[in-house]
Amino acid sequence: MRVRDWQDILEDVVESDADPGGWRAAGGDRASGIGEDLYFGHPSVGVFHLKTYARNPYEVQGVGAEVARKIDDDLDPLFPEEPGDGGMFGVQQPMQDESAAEDAATELEEVVQAHADAPTTPDALFEDVMDTLDSPAYGPMEYDQYGRPDRVEDLADTFEEAEQLLDSELDDLIDENVDRGFQ
Repeated sequence: MRVRDWQDILEDVVESDADPGGWRAAGGDRASGIGEDLYFGHPSVGVFHLKTYARNPYEVQGVGAEVARKIDDDLDPLFPEEPGDGGMFGVQQPMQDESAAEDAATELEEVVQAHADAPTTPDALFEDVMDTLDSPAYGPMEYDQYGRPDRVEDLADTFEEAEQLLDSELDDLIDENVDRGFQ
């Protein structure tokens, strides 16, 4: 297992040729220390584990690794099938330029208007928005910003070695970048 910067992991996700709507995720607080854990996976791409922390309101730092090459029968129940209470997540790429942003805004306005004029569901609206914005990865997510969902605990137990290694790497990153006390 190779530990890398969390943004490198997301870049792999963005560049994968997988069905964008096939991703699923679970996340929440780290078991120990500051920061968050996020597991996300796709049946044909693999399972990734990210550990991040907000260094300040404008900068997130972290580490990650691929922990499985696919979601198999043992891992499948550990990821949400439906949005449920946790909602949905999406990975976005920045717009190429102002013209692309304006075109996307126009298309997005049309999608929202179409859903306003016809009977629809929140899931259908979300999927159409992700398609319009050409999101490379989205899907159901169980996430708790104040705690640690059972799914995250189960995933941490399943990938115990990765959990310990990534915890250690993130703690080292935090120690390098966080000043304690007054200087």
